[in-house]
Amino acid sequence: MDLQFTKAEQVFQEEVRSFLAMDLPGDIRERWQSGSLIFPDQEDAVRWQKILWRKGWIAPNWPKEHGGPGWNVTQKYIFEVETASAGAPPVIPLGLRMVGPVIMRYGTAEQKAHFLPRILATDDYWCQGYSEPGSGSDLASLKTRAVKDGDDYIINGSKIWTTHAHFADWMFALVRTSTEGKPQQGITFLLIPMDTPGIEIRPLITLGGHHEVNQVFFTDVRVPQANRVGEENDGWTVAKYLQEFERGGNFYTGRINVNLARLRRLARENGLENDPAFVKRMAELEVEAQAISTSELRMLAALGTGQNPGASASIIKLRGSEATQKATEMIVEAAGLYALPFEQLEAAVGGANEPAVSTPDEASAAGRYYGFRASTIFGGSSEVQRNILAKVSLGL
Repeated sequence: MDLQFTKAEQVFQEEVRSFLAMDLPGDIRERWQSGSLIFPDQEDAVRWQKILWRKGWIAPNWPKEHGGPGWNVTQKYIFEVETASAGAPPVIPLGLRMVGPVIMRYGTAEQKAHFLPRILATDDYWCQGYSEPGSGSDLASLKTRAVKDGDDYIINGSKIWTTHAHFADWMFALVRTSTEGKPQQGITFLLIPMDTPGIEIRPLITLGGHHEVNQVFFTDVRVPQANRVGEENDGWTVAKYLQEFERGGNFYTGRINVNLARLRRLARENGLENDPAFVKRMAELEVEAQAISTSELRMLAALGTGQNPGASASIIKLRGSEATQKATEMIVEAAGLYALPFEQLEAAVGGANEPAVSTPDEASAAGRYYGFRASTIFGGSSEVQRNILAKVSLGL
């Protein structure tokens, strides 16, 4: 694969860099670079995504007829890498990269006309209702029930680890509509307004001390059957399609490179660049990042010809999440005692009246490390990805 950019691609790269230099708000960039969240704060995310939407660059992987920019594979890759390198927060994937493609594929004409423009403009903020207590990787065992009542479903049950449910306007959820046959055959995919009576959201505080995820309870929640995507009891088919985009729609190269830059800075500042063992591990991580980059280009090539991500999504999810964990772990090691989570981040980046004892890279190291411990679980655990690859790619 030729990884050299053509003249036209270099021009596009400069256009992206100029746009980011001019239009990426400095306060958003500073908060994202110095923070330790997996996802940006909702207010920053919406503000940045609306800037991208006005530019026409909010949905690189969407078809042009639905509002995508019509970029080729290399342009999409350049955009992903440059936005990460510039310190821009990632786009929240739940609407644009997950439920949006599902509505394009399985939604009714009315659902497409209503939801797709609002997803593009970030007029609706989405969360995902998949995991339940006792039903995580074994998603087919989910128990949240939806029973028909006239033109509606009445939903009872709960979902857990629901990212940004406390901000969301809508949830796309899997619910059980039948207990007959195989567990996968009785699941339905629904779009649920989060202001519906009977929904309760309780925060779950992560190991890093952040409120990003929640448990959501449904008590006699009434949702119109018109909000079903796909056929009743065929939600497993819809869910599998969505998970290919969930696992393959997040590009890791740019973010890993940002962490590598942090790691190099700390290694230089703390004398580890002269430690042969540590330098060897950094080199191995850089090789891993390049391999992930090549896999992402291959997947983008498949998407560019109308194919699904397929097994490539699992490869990228597996290797990307594990490399991200390795990078954040090495950053903590390079920061040493200054990575202890007792330093208030505000002291290092401003906003506190006490002197900082650590740099922003050091002050945020522990929070990033703790936060990304979950990256090999959410979106499908590493064990699940290995099972998928063993079955799909190796025929085991």
